[in-house]
Amino acid sequence: MDIARADAERINFGAVAPEIDELLQQGVAAYRRDRTAADSLFRQALSINPGELAPYFCLYKIHTYMGSLDFAADIAAEGLKEAVKQAGWPDDAREWPEATHAQDGPGRFALYTLKALSFIELRRGNQEAAREYLDLLSKKDPHGSVGWKVVEELADRSE
Repeated sequence: MDIARADAERINFGAVAPEIDELLQQGVAAYRRDRTAADSLFRQALSINPGELAPYFCLYKIHTYMGSLDFAADIAAEGLKEAVKQAGWPDDAREWPEATHAQDGPGRFALYTLKALSFIELRRGNQEAAREYLDLLSKKDPHGSVGWKVVEELADRSE
């Protein structure tokens, strides 16, 4: 593979430490052929710096795809807690600011992770929890900037 093509296939995880980025890139590549290796690489990245949000995303995303929904929900909740702390927001999501104040960084990650949790709960058959997350998102991200309205449509169809 030539260098230009390899660079084009890299995922932009934002401003993460180079060693974390490298582990995440390796994990993304490994996921296609060895999900256990991908999981291990993402966990390694998280263990190096639990304050980096991207490893939480990678872990909850692959575990959702693999159907490990309990783990996906747990790791998403951990990532959400870290993002809320970094954003300086209250623990109670009802007290978070609207998305106009959270277009980037940990605030956006928190909102995106709420979306992920709504999808995970929907997949777990927990319609009530999914709706609670979607209700919060409708108030905190009324314009749907993190894409939660797609999950809402799925929830509507599953009722």
